[in-house]
Amino acid sequence: MLTVDYRRLKVAPTARVLDLGCGFGRHAFAAARAGGAVVAVDAAAAEVRDVRATFAAMVDAGELDAATCHAGAVQGDARRLPFATGSFDRVIASEVLEHVADDAAAMAELARVLRPGGTMAVTIPRCGPEVVNWLLSDAYHDVPGGHVRIYRRSTLRRRLRRAGLVPAGTHHAHALHSPYWWLRCLVGPGNDGHPLVAAYHRLLVWDIVKGPRITRWPERVLNPLLGKSLVVYATKPVAGRPA
Repeated sequence: MLTVDYRRLKVAPTARVLDLGCGFGRHAFAAARAGGAVVAVDAAAAEVRDVRATFAAMVDAGELDAATCHAGAVQGDARRLPFATGSFDRVIASEVLEHVADDAAAMAELARVLRPGGTMAVTIPRCGPEVVNWLLSDAYHDVPGGHVRIYRRSTLRRRLRRAGLVPAGTHHAHALHSPYWWLRCLVGPGNDGHPLVAAYHRLLVWDIVKGPRITRWPERVLNPLLGKSLVVYATKPVAGRPA
């Protein structure tokens, strides 16, 4: 289940793609399937190992062509990326900036490694649903590695501009996930065994795996109102051209 719309990001074959804060790798895997040359980056060594293993499994299963696939994962710090300036055609930073204390440094690095004319997609927890989570439970965010801020759309767009990027379109995603997290915050974020939480989780897994119309259509309708994630697309200007 992707948060970023790859049609809007325009991930084309041979595009060099950075997935920052890759987690278990969902965006990196989709970019590799689209033919991109992908580098997934995460601060957690365990996540990097798992993503590397999944890339290898995809090659073994014939899902990716070993002769043409260029996909890997490295451990790294969002504030000091180990890549040359202009290394990537497309950059994805999904649900990561809210974890970074110095988000200005991270955005500056993302802008640096994106080539002029390249496109970036940044996703963050949407302000409204996120405020509800914080009000319901301190344990939701006040943990090591947790969320350190709540963004408004205007704030994120302003900070991206300061990093030298030009924000463009936006949309929301994952409306069905907002009530799930409200419920988890009500009963305690760590209470995975609560019957209502477990039942809702099964619904979300079914939705992700099967993608049935009975959930897909309502979510599209509800995304503008309840979408848990905000997605902002931005470009890096080419020198000499108007932004």
